[in-house]
Amino acid sequence: MRLDKFLKVSRLIKRRTVAKDVSEQGRVWINGREAKASSAVKAGDELQIQYGQKIVTVRIERTAETTRKDEAGELYTLVKEEQRQRENTLDWEKPQ
Repeated sequence: MRLDKFLKVSRLIKRRTVAKDVSEQGRVWINGREAKASSAVKAGDELQIQYGQKIVTVRIERTAETTRKDEAGELYTLVKEEQRQRENTLDWEKPQ
């Protein structure tokens, strides 16, 4: 499944176009590598997503073409959520 579609279906990002923009800006990684919107994801992959000053790490449990809002959270498991330092906003680096 494409990364942008998974982000939308799982509701980690609300719209597919926004998911595409975020990944094209270099704010999404799959298993530690920078990812494009068209990158393939599968169960077991680990995603890191930068939301402003926050980095969220999730593990994909399964993929689905569609899902209901109340079931979207079952597609992934939250691994880690961390805040970035405010002083590094312009020179933000890839998470370790």
